[in-house]
Amino acid sequence: MTPQQIPVHSPAIPAAQSFTDAAAAVERLEELYTIATTYLCDQFSRALRKGPDGHRIRAFYPEIRITTTSFAQVDSRLSFGHVSEPGTHAATITRPDLFRNYLQQQITLLLENHGVPVTIGVSDTPIPVHFAVAARSNMTVPQDGAAEFTLRDIFDVPDLSTTNDDIVNGMNEANGAEPLAPFTAQRVDYSLARLSHYTATDAEHFQNHVLFTNYQFYVTEFEAYARAMLDDPKSGYTSFVSTGNVEINDAETPIAPVDKQPQMPTYHLKREDGSGITLVNIGVGPSNAKTATDHIAVLRPHAWIMVGHCAGLRNSQSLGDFVLAHAYLREDHVLDDDLPVWVPIPALAEVQIAMEEAVAEVTELKGYDLKRVMRTGTVATIDNRNWELREHAGPVQRLSQSRAIALDMESATIAANGYRFRVPYGTLLCVSDKPLHGELKLPGMASDFYKTQVARHLMIGIRAMETLREMPLERLHSRKLRSFDETAFL
Repeated sequence: MTPQQIPVHSPAIPAAQSFTDAAAAVERLEELYTIATTYLCDQFSRALRKGPDGHRIRAFYPEIRITTTSFAQVDSRLSFGHVSEPGTHAATITRPDLFRNYLQQQITLLLENHGVPVTIGVSDTPIPVHFAVAARSNMTVPQDGAAEFTLRDIFDVPDLSTTNDDIVNGMNEANGAEPLAPFTAQRVDYSLARLSHYTATDAEHFQNHVLFTNYQFYVTEFEAYARAMLDDPKSGYTSFVSTGNVEINDAETPIAPVDKQPQMPTYHLKREDGSGITLVNIGVGPSNAKTATDHIAVLRPHAWIMVGHCAGLRNSQSLGDFVLAHAYLREDHVLDDDLPVWVPIPALAEVQIAMEEAVAEVTELKGYDLKRVMRTGTVATIDNRNWELREHAGPVQRLSQSRAIALDMESATIAANGYRFRVPYGTLLCVSDKPLHGELKLPGMASDFYKTQVARHLMIGIRAMETLREMPLERLHSRKLRSFDETAFL
């Protein structure tokens, strides 16, 4: 019997149904997903105990589908919430429990903007057994060869043909329906698993506003700020989550250090509606920056900002000065295949204003005086930490021609991936050395001014995020981030 002739067993599922109520549509998505994953987990557990029964086990992701027939234009100010032209658009969905608020919001906009129902049913994309059992702490998929049977003969495994960035990269070839969301369900499941691995915290803890840093000191400052907020019943923050999913609800509870730090330690200051702040210490380098943003993007955050250290390139700068990026010189190379270097990465006015206002608030400097501690300009991002050791004439000339004022290894990567994934982005750096002017990053070189500015830096990022939190989504998510033929979902 060939693999194509092996009988396939699947769970009994409700028929596809049309909905004009977003909450009811999401409930049906959850029902279909639960039926599918429960069936896969039960059958997988049985196969491990008793062996396979001579047939394949298969269940499918649920799907949202909408069909429109009108070219009527919706509110032209909106950057999301509507399809670009008539036709059928669809998206496979995973973890509707995790994405409940997001799905309700996006479906509500579709219903309001097009006046036609959405259809919730089962897609033709199988759920890999690895992803079905991922949320169950008592179950794991054995490595290839460890089970009594060949896994892929019985169950579906991850498939790279549906686990990619073709939609966000604008390379998707529609096979029937046009994409409704920027990621397929398998792509989302893949990132949820990677997030847990790299950050040692579960995806449900991530908040809508993400700060990235490359400096461990900010982690200590973030925890101190979190404890102060938990001590203030009016702050709106409800808990703090540390590495290993350790969650505290009050300022006094100690957090024991973990035995083994993950590659990207991550911390979450949570609010009930998910509008809190997540801090990710991505470490050093554009590869780490791309890895983190590749996976966090599937959670559809409302904004992410880099608050790290950089090399100041101008003699007029001092250690501890701030740099607000309004352009990026991209020499990090990790995104060249996904987003060519000729693609401009624009500054987003809403984010820029929020950060500048936050600097003014924390430093208590305004107007022209603010220029004493902050400079706005181009940030260069490279992939060679020891660039200073190479021949200088070429690199320095390029930096000068680009009008760069600072250099680091992460900011342009984070901004470019924000642009690619339609996530509002920004960069506020702190000058930690001036290699072109003899001030290298060496022990004992930090001044009191530098130490003071570092202490302020994280607070500026937090204040900026709190400003963005109050901004309506339709204003924050700029049309500058949307392409010609865009998905309806944010």
